[in-house]
Amino acid sequence: MRNSTLIAALAALSAAIYTLPAGAADELSPRIIVSGEGHASAAPDMALISLTVLREAETARAALNDNSKAMAEVLTAMKAAGIADKDLQTAGFSIQPRYVYPDQNKPEPEQPKIVGYSVVNTLSLRIRDLSKLGEIIDQAVTLGVNQGGDITFVKDDTSGLLDEARKKAMENAVAKAKTLTAAAGVATGRILEISEQSFQPQPIPMLRAEMAMAKSASDAVPVAAGENSYRVNVNVTFEIKQ
Repeated sequence: MRNSTLIAALAALSAAIYTLPAGAADELSPRIIVSGEGHASAAPDMALISLTVLREAETARAALNDNSKAMAEVLTAMKAAGIADKDLQTAGFSIQPRYVYPDQNKPEPEQPKIVGYSVVNTLSLRIRDLSKLGEIIDQAVTLGVNQGGDITFVKDDTSGLLDEARKKAMENAVAKAKTLTAAAGVATGRILEISEQSFQPQPIPMLRAEMAMAKSASDAVPVAAGENSYRVNVNVTFEIKQ
């Protein structure tokens, strides 16, 4: 009975050692990992910009009143220019005290003093008619916008462009894998894994504080939308046939 039990235990242990779990064969197979990159370009059809109104005064109330009046005029003008409500959004608002820091080298240092307040209100816009972009910037400055954020030229729908870039990235990865394996005297087998990263255009810094020095509203701000490039990177793992 003892011998039978020992033999059964050894048989079970042997089966556990030599039976690979599902997917273990794939993990042990020779493989090659390559990266591929694909690009697709197109002219943008929309601009994303931010317009900021900064006002300062001795009291927070006065600064807020001045800021609110200017921003109300900007909003009214943007709607009159054909920008829909869904494309207008408050992106930031703050009220901050302004301090004066006395000379700290005095025998008895003084505490900082509040000498006024600043109110900042930022409006984010989507401009779908790019032909109006320069005019809109000019008009906003005339109405009191004196700071700005970034501008980004984008495509409203990028799905087709990204799909095109994905296909090019995969073609690039496959071509690399075939070149490498052919040079090594082997061949590519089935694909074991694919991962992807996509990259879209970044904002272009502009519309800084120098907006306050812009030309008169009759001179539209010159802008050039150019063309956007969308990039997709893929990492592909191939099985190697030997």
